[in-house]
Amino acid sequence: MRQRVLIAAVAGCAVLGGVLALLPWGPAGTREAAPPAPGAQALTAVTTGVPAALPDLAVLIDEREAHLRTHPRDAKSWAVLGVAYVEQGRRTAEPVNYPKAEKALRTSLRVRARNAEALNGMAALANARRDYRAALTWGEAALQVNRKRWTTYPQLIDAYTGLGEYKAAKRTLDRLLKLRSGPAVQARAAAVYRDRGRREDAAAALSDAAAAAEAPAERAGYLERAGQLAWERGDLDVALRHFQEAVRLDPDQRAALAGQGRTMAALGRTTEALNAYRVALAKQPCPEYALELGELYESLGLGQAARVQYDLLRERAARAAAGGVDEELVLGLFEADHGHAPSAVRRLRTEWRRQPGIAVADALGWALHRSGEDKEALKFARIATDKAHGGGVRSALYVYHRGMIERELELAGPARRHLQEALRINPHFSPTRVPLAEAALKELGEPSIQDVPEMDAEVDAKPRRG
Repeated sequence: MRQRVLIAAVAGCAVLGGVLALLPWGPAGTREAAPPAPGAQALTAVTTGVPAALPDLAVLIDEREAHLRTHPRDAKSWAVLGVAYVEQGRRTAEPVNYPKAEKALRTSLRVRARNAEALNGMAALANARRDYRAALTWGEAALQVNRKRWTTYPQLIDAYTGLGEYKAAKRTLDRLLKLRSGPAVQARAAAVYRDRGRREDAAAALSDAAAAAEAPAERAGYLERAGQLAWERGDLDVALRHFQEAVRLDPDQRAALAGQGRTMAALGRTTEALNAYRVALAKQPCPEYALELGELYESLGLGQAARVQYDLLRERAARAAAGGVDEELVLGLFEADHGHAPSAVRRLRTEWRRQPGIAVADALGWALHRSGEDKEALKFARIATDKAHGGGVRSALYVYHRGMIERELELAGPARRHLQEALRINPHFSPTRVPLAEAALKELGEPSIQDVPEMDAEVDAKPRRG
């Protein structure tokens, strides 16, 4: 009878999509059931789309590879192996995992063509590679097989967001909320709320998700996102608390370590910030972290150290491209500020035609500004910051870019308003750009009676998206 109870408990957890964790049995103070094996924990995580611990992922991958050597026609195991490789690649920023994932997922589809698990895995892989059109195609194919498979909807939300289709992302979230509840869904809802400018709703959803998560790695993942939200609104103490707790729960949570570096730099704790960034880059060498660390070095007058990071950025972006990952956005941002701005424009125009999200609009607008093409630059800056065009994200960087472009166009009123807004959103958003924003505001001076509420009407409607 006791064995049946334990089996039922495990099955119930799997159906709920949570992390497998057996509850205590027997009278208080007596023996507890053993926790599930690492492979089982990772299996539940990857099949329900929640963060998995790296050691558990390694165990799951070893188990599935061993199983498939003797059961090569097991389509489900091929799909699980593929998704585990996707998660491992995402957590480690090692793009070598993505070709392995694709091989496993395509093998699963060859064994069984109408296979929602593998189709959903291909959507997750495409999102990890930032190929949002492919992710949308694979996600829609998975829905054709099983429209009630809730784990497909988060992949579609990511794909629509990357393509700048924010209304479609919201509709997809609404369908997901009708099918499912729980921490994974709350975390996904938080991302949509954040993109629509609903920061308080996003923070509340992430708080609920973290409180309800059972596995440490899952909870750490949600706390890292909560820390990023707090950082974006300039709440440094809350951000640092979330990032530190995430690392305590999961020492492999390198995004939270980079978040600590970002926050400590803003707090003036420079040595700690540099150490946090170095550790994050050692274990998860994302080009974005190299760019942030390079700019921090630059703000400290350490040009040679900054150039080392910029070289690392180029190297990691090249390695990512070899694994099928699109790093054009971070390369464009880097080239605009630290390289060849016309090259950034060419790179980002191509990216805009492929996937016109607001992050690309912001980067392209800034690259155009840095190339001296300010009138066209403002069109894209408006897309990135105007709610009417989908730019609901309250980003200090985006608003700063818009204000600096307007300043160059001698639109003093809008420039002043947007630079002030950037510093209100997050007074610490960049170690290199905050001083520039403050200097520009000082130069602009106080508003005059000639300033009117809005002078953006001179700019044409938003450009075509390709």
